[in-house]
Amino acid sequence: MRGEWAGLPEDVRKGIAERIGLVRSVQAASGGSNAAFAATVTGTAGPAFVKAARRTAPDQDGPQVRALRREVLINPCVPEFAPRLLWTVEAGEWLAVGYEHIDGRHADYAPGSPDLETLTKTVRQLQGTPCPDTVAMRVERRWEHLVADASAMAGDALLHTDLNPHNLLITPDHRTYVVDWGFASRGAPWIEIGQVIPWMVHAGHTPADAERWAAHFPSWTGASPDAIDRYANASAERWRQRAAASSTAAPLDNLTVAQQWAEHRNARSS
Repeated sequence: MRGEWAGLPEDVRKGIAERIGLVRSVQAASGGSNAAFAATVTGTAGPAFVKAARRTAPDQDGPQVRALRREVLINPCVPEFAPRLLWTVEAGEWLAVGYEHIDGRHADYAPGSPDLETLTKTVRQLQGTPCPDTVAMRVERRWEHLVADASAMAGDALLHTDLNPHNLLITPDHRTYVVDWGFASRGAPWIEIGQVIPWMVHAGHTPADAERWAAHFPSWTGASPDAIDRYANASAERWRQRAAASSTAAPLDNLTVAQQWAEHRNARSS
């Protein structure tokens, strides 16, 4: 129901309308999967980007609601990156969050794209931003079920952890926004680079080319090669598990990319 306005409960729709006015149009988001509803909703007071999710029980947040709550907490701490939080609505078993609408396009990570310079600049800015106290999720805990020792992933850097091309919005006046902060974590700064490399391979880079891009960052060049090897193999294993549990093709595409990078790392170390 990504953009199905009528699928939201009446009290949620009423709460949103109280903030943006009579709803005139709803345009579903083209990407993302961390909310049951994600769309630009335009009312008489203007547009807002709205994400909403349902709790798993009256007194229990599910993964999607928890991610939205994390986004709400971090938003005031990263105004140089994230669209501004406008309001929240809690009604029944639902949480809805409204952000300023950004008129922008998704980034292009393909070889030769000018957006690669934007990506590099954005990652550098992120790596120079202190991690807010509101970020409690530790990145190594998200990987410790896949590696024998995740200690090299630990740290106190601010990590967005999902800088895929859909999460970088570039406006006509060349301002860049980073969206979808629901899995922001604290950890070793090189992890952010490691999360981007598969997306670059997905866009047409070879693993070697993607690692040449990664070499722009001291956090990457200073990381243990063995730790990076373990991470690349863990990434491939994670997508293997997701592909096995999924009935869609998307995890298979990501598995192919992750395997290419893991094989590149394994050939380097053999």
